Amino acid sequence: MGLDMYAHTTTAQPAAPVDFKIDEASEIHYWRKHPNLHGWMEQLYRSKGGSDANFNCVNLQLIEADLDQLEAAIREHRLPSTTGFFFGSSDGSEITDDMAFVTKAREALAAGLTVFYSSWW
Repeated sequence: MGLDMYAHTTTAQPAAPVDFKIDEASEIHYWRKHPNLHGWMEQLYRSKGGSDANFNCVNLQLIEADLDQLEAAIREHRLPSTTGFFFGSSDGSEITDDMAFVTKAREALAAGLTVFYSSWW
């Protein structure tokens, strides 16, 4: 039990940047209990019109501009402090892993794939 977070790629182009369904996707990254990153993703989800009250089991498309903002937030230690039931805690040791995700996501976008985030808790 807890916060499981995923980044996937797909060849499909979603009709909207949030709350879309995908039949086939490949996982490119996984995080376990990194609530501050999840909080950042939730803020992005809301800014793109996402309305799921719990931000759970929904998809969020990530584009190059999102990755630029995420990279800056990671480097500048600006991921928002986030709490939740069974979320665990972020302690700052995740930076290298988060940057590895940004690199993989940029490579996927350059290859013409759609990148998206989802979580389950």
